[in-house]
Amino acid sequence: HLVSFGGAGGQHVCSVAELLGVTKVLVPGKASILSAWGISEAALTNMSSRSVLKPLAMVEPDLKEMVKEMQENLMTNPPSAGPQPTYHTTVELRYIGQNHSLEFEGLHDLSGRFEKEYTRRFGHEMPGRSIECVILRVEEIRLPESVDVVDNETADWNGIKSQEPVQGPALLSGKDTTIVIPKGWEARLTEFDDILLTNAHPVPSERDNRFFGAELELFSQRFQHIAAEMGEMLRRTSLSVNVKERLDYSCALMDADGYLVANAPHVPVHLGSLGICLREVLKAIKVGPNDVVVTNHPGYGGSHLPDVTVIQGVFEGEQCIGYVMNRAHHAEIGGSRPGSTPPFSTSLIEEGVILPPMYLVNDGVFLEEQITELLSSGPFPSRNVEENLGDLRAAVAANQSGASALKALARQVGIDTVQRFMQAIQEYSRLKVDEKLSGLSDAQATQSLDDGSQISVSIRRSENSIIVDFEGTSEVHSSNLNATPAIVHSAVLYVLRLMMEESLPLNEGFLKAVDIRIPISMLSPDFEGEATTLPAVVGGNTELSQRLTDTLLMAFGGIACGQGTMNNLLFGDETFGFYETIGGGSGAIIGSDGADAVHQHMTNTRLTDPELLEIRYPVRLLTCAIRKGSGGKGRWNGGDGMIRELEFLVPLAVTLLSQHRLEEPYGVDGGEPGQRGEQRLTWPDGKEEEMPGIFGAEVKPGTILRIATPGGGGAGSGIMPES
Repeated sequence: HLVSFGGAGGQHVCSVAELLGVTKVLVPGKASILSAWGISEAALTNMSSRSVLKPLAMVEPDLKEMVKEMQENLMTNPPSAGPQPTYHTTVELRYIGQNHSLEFEGLHDLSGRFEKEYTRRFGHEMPGRSIECVILRVEEIRLPESVDVVDNETADWNGIKSQEPVQGPALLSGKDTTIVIPKGWEARLTEFDDILLTNAHPVPSERDNRFFGAELELFSQRFQHIAAEMGEMLRRTSLSVNVKERLDYSCALMDADGYLVANAPHVPVHLGSLGICLREVLKAIKVGPNDVVVTNHPGYGGSHLPDVTVIQGVFEGEQCIGYVMNRAHHAEIGGSRPGSTPPFSTSLIEEGVILPPMYLVNDGVFLEEQITELLSSGPFPSRNVEENLGDLRAAVAANQSGASALKALARQVGIDTVQRFMQAIQEYSRLKVDEKLSGLSDAQATQSLDDGSQISVSIRRSENSIIVDFEGTSEVHSSNLNATPAIVHSAVLYVLRLMMEESLPLNEGFLKAVDIRIPISMLSPDFEGEATTLPAVVGGNTELSQRLTDTLLMAFGGIACGQGTMNNLLFGDETFGFYETIGGGSGAIIGSDGADAVHQHMTNTRLTDPELLEIRYPVRLLTCAIRKGSGGKGRWNGGDGMIRELEFLVPLAVTLLSQHRLEEPYGVDGGEPGQRGEQRLTWPDGKEEEMPGIFGAEVKPGTILRIATPGGGGAGSGIMPES
């Protein structure tokens, strides 16, 4: 059923229903005045709230007295005269370290109810973790002295009777609502004086293209909504600032063959690689109906070790409907330096704990001991296993949310229908890529990293596909600027999606007509062998992915280079690791200036909130500003970079991993390049030291780090005339 409301709803709802294939529509008698009627029925309320922010065990004995004081305060400030009020008490609770809270009525058995509801909603417990009382609320409720109830006699409906349906085409008018009844529809009056519209001639099984297009859009939105809700679940239940504040995570829905169908607007470098990751994992381990698998291994489609991927199959009985998965950046997962991003690592083992595909949940049992043992093992174990476990539980909860939503959809419309539209979305995207690039001319581009390594790409069209060939790219990097084929696929998928002129979910249909060729190089090193011999990759996910995107955009043309880096800043000690990426200028395009101080392209995260940064970590934020004038000039100017300045309050290990400190972000069509980034340490004695774009340093209290990020390139020569 559709429900129509609003002044114009009745005039359009049948047409909308036909487009969606819905055969029944309900029009309430007060459809045009529902909001006004609701206000007239509403009680008058007055509320008092108190921020508590203390462990529940500490404050629970005092809550009744607090409620009594709040009620007395409300009684001295009545909202109006009238009937005696009633009082409604609610409490918000959460596990300490989380941001999202759950609300409960009354004060009885708070801890027991919280743990039960948390498990029901998020699919796991957090035994031993303290519960925090966040907010206490008391609401005073007074019913109005008199309510002028609007009844459906105002609707009238031209004298229609329940036994006498009105056949379309017809116009049915009430006092406040008018309904257009098209041909083929009929209207009946219900026992509640509402109107039920029924399509007497529903759409036949052979559906026309217009209807199929509407259904395709509907399912696309449904799939994206599932991924978005997974992301919200992950954010709400995680412990780390990296996930719940910086939003450095991604969630996606995959088909039964392991191909990306839909995602929420999260982090492109994650999303485009998830399909390869899933397909490689399925070769190595069986994912059953009650299993959850975890990995961060680059040889199985991982990006770098801090990005931990959690996978769950969605089954109805023994039939696999599809898969849900998420990838979240753990600020700390071991490695030779805090933050798990050593600037000069040469082997994978230096970058943290390696998780080959393994069960996180097996046959419904969370394998906490096994994952804890692994995270605590090896030459460079995690410095914050508790936070790792908290974020892994949140990842399981997020996947469980997506699995439940997908199963509910499958039960509603049928598994065959769900899977048919999973394929249809990908096929539609394939056709759009083929259409967009039908007149593609051969193109080639080469970009140099700051150390002289090169990324080369040639793009040409063959009879049946578009060939994207990275022949000529530099050999395997001696340090950590190595990517994986999964990251290359992410960059190609992202750039193709940028070229589309309509809103389409990022899915692997974009790559169905693309032949990606990657030689053994810094884009595809060998991951066979012992962990100590595997190549380092931590900079490949962040820096190489950005430079890959620049190179592809240069080949296609029309977009100037953005800052081309994620400006990875890390600091910590042996008890914690902090990580953030810093925005910069985006490149101009023909017809539009670039944006200032934004995360762009392969990252879509946020800066750490200043208050949380200073509360949670031993630093002081001195400056966070736009780097004026750093964007390249042109007819359309490149966006300006950022300035971020931090003072460290305790001894810490600090790392920066960045690009475009030597190479300038290029302009296009005569536009000037953007300014290069730069960074400087000011030591406690006042001595200033210019630092390279990739460095590690041990700082003392009072040391100040200033980072100025690159600006974007300009587009077009000359100056835009004033309008």
